[in-house]
Amino acid sequence: MTIVGAGPGAADLLTFRAARAIAEADVVIWAASLVREEVLEHARAGAEILDSASMSLEDVVAVYERASREGLAVARIHSGDPSLWGGTQEQVDRCAELGIEVEIVPGVSSFSAVAAIAGRELTIPEVAQSVILTRLGGGKTPMPPGEEVREFARHGTTMAVFLSAARSGQLAVELLEGGYPTDTPVVIAHQATWPDELVLRCTVGTLEETVKEHRLWKHTLFLVGPALSASGTRSHLYHPGHFHGHRRAEPAARRALRAARRASGVAGAPAARETVREAGGE
Repeated sequence: MTIVGAGPGAADLLTFRAARAIAEADVVIWAASLVREEVLEHARAGAEILDSASMSLEDVVAVYERASREGLAVARIHSGDPSLWGGTQEQVDRCAELGIEVEIVPGVSSFSAVAAIAGRELTIPEVAQSVILTRLGGGKTPMPPGEEVREFARHGTTMAVFLSAARSGQLAVELLEGGYPTDTPVVIAHQATWPDELVLRCTVGTLEETVKEHRLWKHTLFLVGPALSASGTRSHLYHPGHFHGHRRAEPAARRALRAARRASGVAGAPAARETVREAGGE
């Protein structure tokens, strides 16, 4: 049995491995409300096609059991990447109990698709070097202690917030309480990579009114953080003064880079950290 990541929507964002798994399957289970129908073009003629929208976990597992008894290949298609909010682990655990071997094919996550649509890198040198993937508390699935949006917001880095448009007011409040300034840029994406895709730019201060103005609810993702508008910074990786296993540094540029590090206080860091940077870690 293969769990297939279908990506954020557009059928041509399937990986080659995902398309092959669908093409080789005798049974294809897909989420019609979350996955574009075009992905089924990869299914072979005569394959059994089931819509998981009306199925419980028990219903799906029963199909896995039947297919296993009959020697049939199954492709279970999930939206986005199966490692994020996909109900994947419970299926893997049940299959392990039943002795059914599972392969997971990763997919393009909606947060990376939205970043691409917005034309932004989420990790900008000296601005944000981390990305927090989370969702707002108060929904159907409780958040573990310490994983509130306001707590993550205290880091001030890039945040991708899933499954939270229905509580946009609460989201804005927690982002502000966590320390994001009101003018922090936000990208709101509804149905990213679908034909009716809607991508909006606003700020934390105008997030709630923007969501309500466009009546967004499901299939909406938020990117938040200063990296969404930052410019004027440069990574060391492609700096002529930086060297690694495949390129030598230019001496004058190397001296200039070291001088800039000393000026910014980096020179006081441990020598081992400097060695990591020079070896290609930045």
